[in-house]
Amino acid sequence: MGALRSHDDTWDIATSVGTTAVMVAAARAVETDADAPLITDPYAKLLVSGAGTGVWEMLLDDTVEAKLAAVDPETAAIFHRMRGYQAVRTRFFDAYFTDAAAAGIRQIVILASGLDSRAYRLDWPAGTVVYEIDQPKVLEYKAATLADAGVSPAAERRAVACDLRQDWPGALTAAGFAAGAPTAWLAEGLLMYLPADAQDRLFTQISDLSAPGSRLAAETAAHQPEERREQMRLRFRAAAEKMGMATPVDFADLTYNDPDRAELAGWLDRHGWDAAAHSSTQEMRRLGRWVDSPLDDPHTDAFSQFVTATRQR
Repeated sequence: MGALRSHDDTWDIATSVGTTAVMVAAARAVETDADAPLITDPYAKLLVSGAGTGVWEMLLDDTVEAKLAAVDPETAAIFHRMRGYQAVRTRFFDAYFTDAAAAGIRQIVILASGLDSRAYRLDWPAGTVVYEIDQPKVLEYKAATLADAGVSPAAERRAVACDLRQDWPGALTAAGFAAGAPTAWLAEGLLMYLPADAQDRLFTQISDLSAPGSRLAAETAAHQPEERREQMRLRFRAAAEKMGMATPVDFADLTYNDPDRAELAGWLDRHGWDAAAHSSTQEMRRLGRWVDSPLDDPHTDAFSQFVTATRQR
C-alpha cells in the first residue's frame, strides 16, 4: 500500500484517488478532440476544467506531448501510449454497455464512478436506471458541474454516495436497486486501488446481488515489480521538473501492487460466472494505439486485461 493511503481515507475530486478521475477525464477530452477519435465525450473537458487539481488540467494543452518529447522522448512515448490506452479502454466498456442494453438489461451499476459520463452521453433505452457509486464529494462535483452547464442525464441517474469499503450493497438497495433484475456492472479503473482481499470481497458482494443473466465488466489490476515502479516514478518526476510542471500524483502511493491478487476471470468462473479475459495490449494494437518504447520490460506485462462475464446461477 502506498504512503498516501489508509483503510479509512476519503477524498474529493482534487485530492488523493479523486485526482485520478480527473486524469482519465482529461484523456477522454484529448481523444474527443483528436482527428479520428475512438470515443466521443462532450463533457470530459468541462469536468476537467473546473476540477482544480493543478496537474491534470495541463493534459488539455495540445502542446504538452511535444514539450515532454523535447526533454525525454522515451517518457513522451509512454505518455502517448497511456493516453491511447485510456481511449481504448473507454471504447471497450462503452461497447459492453451498448451490448448489455441491446440484450434488454435496464439496471446499470458503475462502481467508483468518478467522472464517468456514460449516464449522460450514451444512448440508453427508455426505462434504464444508472446507479453511480462513489465518494460523496466526487458525485456532488460531477452532478453540480454538469447541471450548471445545463446537461441532463440520458437515463435515470441515481447517485449512491458510499465508499466501497463500507456497506455499499445496503446503500445501493436503499437507492432502489432490485437484486432480482439482471444488472450490468462495471469496475473500471478501480481494482488497483483495492488490496487483494478487498477485491475478492467486492466481487463476492456483486455476485450475491446479481440475478442470472447479469453481466460484469472489469479492468484488472496489473502487477509490476517494485523496482520497475520506482524507476518509472523517478523518470516521470524528473521530466515534470524539467518542464517546470507541478509534480504529478504518484500512482505508486495510491495503488496496491499486490502480487497475491486473484486472477479475475478464473475467480469469476469459480463463483457462478462465465468469464473471458481480453488483452488490452492486443486491443491497442488492433485499434492502432500501441507505441513501442525502449523502456518496456520484456519480462513483464504491465498492462491490464478487460474481463467480461455473464452470471450463470
